[in-house]
Amino acid sequence: MKRIMITGALGQIGTELVLKCREIYGTENVLATDIREPEADSPIKEGPFEILDVTDIERMKEIVSEFKPDAMMHMAALLSATAEKNPQLAWNINMGGLVNALETAREYDLQFFTPSSIGAFGPTTPKKDTPALTIQRPTSMYGVNKVSGELLCEYYHTKFGVDTRSVRFPGLISYVKEPGGGTTDYAVEIYFEAVRKGEYTSFIDKGTYMDMMFMDDAIDAIIKLMEAPEDELKHRCAFNLSGMSFEPEEIAASIQKHIPDFKLSYDVDPVRQGIADSWPDAIDTSCSRDEWGFAPKYDLDKMTEAMLNGVREKEAAAQK
Repeated sequence: MKRIMITGALGQIGTELVLKCREIYGTENVLATDIREPEADSPIKEGPFEILDVTDIERMKEIVSEFKPDAMMHMAALLSATAEKNPQLAWNINMGGLVNALETAREYDLQFFTPSSIGAFGPTTPKKDTPALTIQRPTSMYGVNKVSGELLCEYYHTKFGVDTRSVRFPGLISYVKEPGGGTTDYAVEIYFEAVRKGEYTSFIDKGTYMDMMFMDDAIDAIIKLMEAPEDELKHRCAFNLSGMSFEPEEIAASIQKHIPDFKLSYDVDPVRQGIADSWPDAIDTSCSRDEWGFAPKYDLDKMTEAMLNGVREKEAAAQK
């Protein structure tokens, strides 16, 4: 992987993925694309950027033909809560965009990555130590998209020989970009509100465990998987990832080690709570660790310290 095109580059993952890849592979070797222009002060603007609607396959192929990447990281998608509000739009973007990206990767012989999610699991999936290969009967449109995407990537590998790779991300936590419509967003919002107000009202109920990961670990995992030897990958489109599993009271307790007066209350959103209840409590990541050396660095307390420091710096910069 030497020259990379990234779709959905202005999203929660894409923003940090572009910057990390440019740091490793060189700014001019990483093309960021999205459906809208970056903001004026965005560091994304410091390197190659193209407008791309992923449902437009002809434009996608045109960009690939001009940039000549050897790898595509397809990050463009609607997230879980947003997808549930507009299922047809979610299908058109999440699945239509993925088919276009896979077909482009096939035609131009690109190594290919796209993320799946713990949303690919459902209420009949084993709740604890959820294996990589298990029952997947999701009850949300986002989950249906992700299961379909995993199978489609496997199909393009077995049918056409495309080097497809994917991971099932848990909730991803970052201070760089605020969340945009996911069920796990509370675990990001809580840090911003802890710094801004000293309190937070969670839309996820107490006792609801979900897998989570700090964004730095997630970005490192994508790059490590893409650099892994192809012949060592057995679960290529179904790698579970997680850095930790916690419920709202635990993240609040971690914050209170730094902000003792922080208060947590609840106003549960039935849609997002229903999605969360259908997901596992804690997944098994042994295949990822064994096949390509997945090794997250952050636990809850280490992540809390990084998040609070990052949010404070961001808030201070915004006030200047």
